[in-house]
Amino acid sequence: MTSREKLSILLVEDNQAHAELLKRTYGNHEMVGRISHVSDGQEALDYLFQCNGSTDSLANPRPDVILLDLRLPKIDGLSVLKEIKESDKLKKIPVVILSSSAEEKDIATSSQYKADNYLVKPLNFSQFPELNDVLGFYWLGRDVFRRQNKPT
Repeated sequence: MTSREKLSILLVEDNQAHAELLKRTYGNHEMVGRISHVSDGQEALDYLFQCNGSTDSLANPRPDVILLDLRLPKIDGLSVLKEIKESDKLKKIPVVILSSSAEEKDIATSSQYKADNYLVKPLNFSQFPELNDVLGFYWLGRDVFRRQNKPT
């Protein structure tokens, strides 16, 4: 797989321990070329809409997948999701919600705002590998398959 075919992931996560665990796991994945990390909702929107110092598209490439926490400082994840999915420029980027919340309201609102999937983060770090397997095999493999079968 060439570096052009490798995935660019935007990780929006305010918990540094969770972010480091996910970055370490996916940083070694053969399908991942780059993981960009922001820690609040405003940073995520600045990155995606390339404003407020995030205008360099080489330093801040358009992600192939967004991993989005719901409980974020400044702007919450549901508001970020809504803006992404209302934007003609961004709405086709798959957004996977990674949240510690299993509340029906959060899941329903995420679905209403067109999240591509909703995964509950485990409370125990020892369970993170299972979450990573789900993301790795399903989401990352799905995107590679879509790219390889894209009409020319």
